[in-house]
Amino acid sequence: MNNPLLKLSQRIGYTFNDESLVTLALTHRSLSGTNNERLEFLGDSILNFVIAEALFRKFPNAKEGKLSRLRARLVKGDTLAEIAKEFDLGEFLLLGSGEMKSGGHRRDSILADAVEAIIGAIYLDAGQDAASERILAWYDSRLQSLTLEDPIKDPKTRLQEHQQANKMSLPKYTVVSVGGPGNEQIFTVSCRIPQQDEAVTAEGSSRRIAEQAAAQLFLKQLGLEDAS
Repeated sequence: MNNPLLKLSQRIGYTFNDESLVTLALTHRSLSGTNNERLEFLGDSILNFVIAEALFRKFPNAKEGKLSRLRARLVKGDTLAEIAKEFDLGEFLLLGSGEMKSGGHRRDSILADAVEAIIGAIYLDAGQDAASERILAWYDSRLQSLTLEDPIKDPKTRLQEHQQANKMSLPKYTVVSVGGPGNEQIFTVSCRIPQQDEAVTAEGSSRRIAEQAAAQLFLKQLGLEDAS
């Protein structure tokens, strides 16, 4: 009864046939060169597919841009960390001594990565159907409460979530120039993301407004601008 893997199995609703897979999924790179990063890569792809299919079926009339934003919200690190905390996953993580001392078992990024690694481990242990079933069970309340009327987030947040969902670097904003009299200043800001060769620039009466305008331009280029 004191077997930690048995306790974890009860919390996630899945018992591994090959316990070495779940042990690997819980092993952080701070502990060993043989760690959960490859499983995390696999689990991330499976998670994105399963959530995309669930949204496709739940909202048959939603456009691609809206589905992409909803998926980004569901698969982002913050959401995965919430799921990890529902399982008290931190107590099962295998961390190096330095990471343990610095509170790594509570760090959202480590928790989120471990959830993705567990998904990858379930897939290798029992196949796609088992992995899909667990993902949909973990996300059930979130999917049930999701509506197309959810507030649309501002362009900077939407662009950031898109980058995070696709494991890409966050947008980088740079003030190019500030012109005009003190009470009528115009800010010119550039924004760069790795998947686009060229930066975009936009203007606004404040740095924040200019950054939002630049983010909006990239959302249009990525086909995510439509709010419907």
